Amino acid sequence: MNIVVDTSVWSLFLRREKRDESSPYLVKLRYHLEHEDGILLLGEILQELLDGVKHFSHFDLLVEYLGPFALIELTRSDYIEAARLKNHCRGKGIQASLIDFLIASACIARNFPLLTADKDFIHIARHSRLHLVNT
Repeated sequence: MNIVVDTSVWSLFLRREKRDESSPYLVKLRYHLEHEDGILLLGEILQELLDGVKHFSHFDLLVEYLGPFALIELTRSDYIEAARLKNHCRGKGIQASLIDFLIASACIARNFPLLTADKDFIHIARHSRLHLVNT
């Protein structure tokens, strides 16, 4: 099974000094890692994870750790559909970042579920075909 893991879950897993090992997001991520499911990233998620890393040694370790996870190649259509989805959701009173809509549209186009702790995606999923991984 292929899934996209959002920045919010990776941050819980990688960046927290004290993490809640019982977090349903971490339990689900570990499950997919242990079952060697296809864990996918978007370049925007990779960039968000690397942004703000204070020490070069940590930066390089993170780059190395995330290296095996495939990046989804985005197309012109992904950007167009992200804008379409954002406009649709805005009409429903839903606000989220441009990157969130790009992640959502890429997942929808490829029929990949999204593992996320970001509540904005719950609202996007209610008004689109975005499938969220149940936690």
